Amino acid sequence: MRETTWELRDMAATEALAARVARHAVRGDVIGISGPLGAGKTTLARFFIAALGSTEEVPSPTFSLVQTYPLADLAVWHFDLYRIQSADDVFELGIEEALAEGISLIEWPENMADHLPDDRLEISLTWGGAVDSRRARLSGHGGWGLRLGALGFYELGLCTLNADV
Repeated sequence: MRETTWELRDMAATEALAARVARHAVRGDVIGISGPLGAGKTTLARFFIAALGSTEEVPSPTFSLVQTYPLADLAVWHFDLYRIQSADDVFELGIEEALAEGISLIEWPENMADHLPDDRLEISLTWGGAVDSRRARLSGHGGWGLRLGALGFYELGLCTLNADV
């Protein structure tokens, strides 16, 4: 596993992070987005989906639990697992199809427990020191561990904290 933490000073930095990750995402990828309520999980997902070319509105899937965004050559599945009762409930939401056919963005991935694949990117959002700032800790597991170093965050001008890339 490779890990790095970044200061996201504003929405533009969050959008740049999402776009950079989207450029490196491929079919079958799982990107878990965790953090407390209001930390920006859905905002990051919106920026990610837009960066892949979707012009659709991206509502929070809190009540529907999953939204699908068909793109030219694959689909993005946006899961919000905050309200699931059991980790096994993910199978009723189509997680197997999502893992095989598209890119899966999963808010509250910890609620999947042992069903999370070994090959994944985890993005954990927390509040930063300044108003509207966030910290994003990226943990690359499996193939994402190798790709994490290729994202080129230094070019974004983001402040790195304890980078291991």
